[in-house]
Amino acid sequence: MAKEKKNSYYGTGHRKTSIAKVTLTPGTGKITVNGRDVEEYFPSKICVMDLSQPLELTNTKEMFDVDAKVKGGGYTGQTGAIRHGITKALLEYDSTTPADSENSYRKILKAAGFITRDPRKKERKKPGLKKARRAPQFSKR
Repeated sequence: MAKEKKNSYYGTGHRKTSIAKVTLTPGTGKITVNGRDVEEYFPSKICVMDLSQPLELTNTKEMFDVDAKVKGGGYTGQTGAIRHGITKALLEYDSTTPADSENSYRKILKAAGFITRDPRKKERKKPGLKKARRAPQFSKR
């Protein structure tokens, strides 16, 4: 699952076909994705805002540097995978706090719906159809 190594916390996140390996290390709040700054890697500010939500909810945005290695999928899937990975790493960091405590990260992140992996994937194409559900145009004559 998640492992601790030299004062860093690790989490793996998944979304659609994207997989993100996230490492949290104590720092100033710098986020890097595949060796590049997050603002440079993602084209829109919404993606950046979306992936940093777990850090903002737990008030740890300035406490950790985030290093994410992500592959597969598009920007939306990669953003969701990084967010899921950050959530898992934060749970590893806060593993000593009891889960039923008011201040536990688990309780905060669970209420926001970040712990659960989004299971939705692209539906497969069916024989005789153009796409998963799109049928050829019907012609009466």
